[in-house]
Amino acid sequence: MSKNKIALTNDLDIDLLLKMIKAKYDTYPCNTVDGLKIDFEKGWVHLRKSNTEPIIRIYAKADSEEAVIQLVEKVKTAVQLMLPEKKMA
Repeated sequence: MSKNKIALTNDLDIDLLLKMIKAKYDTYPCNTVDGLKIDFEKGWVHLRKSNTEPIIRIYAKADSEEAVIQLVEKVKTAVQLMLPEKKMA
């Protein structure tokens, strides 16, 4: 299991960003009850926005530490590519 976060700027629409991430991974089962949980073949990633600071918390689980790291990096890279310039803190 892994816990990470992505720090963002205050003016970013995090809900819109999560919708964009969901659209990118729409071929995988997704759950939006509490943020966005994406079920990949060998693990899952759960993205949640913080209610107190401009960050997205990233929780992930897979069969191995290496697989968790790969899933987190895959999703973090996707988030970074979708962000307008200078929206990461």
